[in-house]
Amino acid sequence: MSATTSHPPLRAVPFRVPTARLALRSKDPSAGRTELDGAWWPRSRDLPSELSALADVLDPLWGRITRIAVNPRHWPILPPRILVNGHVVKVGWFTSELDPHGIVLLSYTAGRWDLLVIPPETDAPSAARLMAGASADTGPPVTATELMTAERARRGSRVSAGKDGADGALSSLGRQQPHAVGL
Repeated sequence: MSATTSHPPLRAVPFRVPTARLALRSKDPSAGRTELDGAWWPRSRDLPSELSALADVLDPLWGRITRIAVNPRHWPILPPRILVNGHVVKVGWFTSELDPHGIVLLSYTAGRWDLLVIPPETDAPSAARLMAGASADTGPPVTATELMTAERARRGSRVSAGKDGADGALSSLGRQQPHAVGL
């Protein structure tokens, strides 16, 4: 008795870029304008591919992303435009007008969104605290640089003191639960 098994033919599966690591503040119109609308933790410093992944996630949530602005300090390559969900998005860069740890996304329907950009080399616990701080619905408004400075101080004091001595502003924000998208 012989048995034959037929295996389905092998087929190529297209590579899919991992979903953006993102935490967003819940939008409350009564809260007014805040400094940050959330945080983004890219996987690398490859801005063209990282921006495409970010905008692919945000485009359906916020409506068509039309422009993106970054500070070039931490990005070795600055594309003039990227392709997002079948349309072209212009990318601009500003050195003095934009926080070096931030990114601005513009949409016709949602308006302006400011996100903290967490450096890709950041460890997971620090990134989680930064994402929670940037997307917290309570506490005083803080800028991207203020959050990064507080996290550096927290890590420095923890290393030198050997304990979890958190900065007051960041520790109160870090307890908030972010609205996470694609983490």
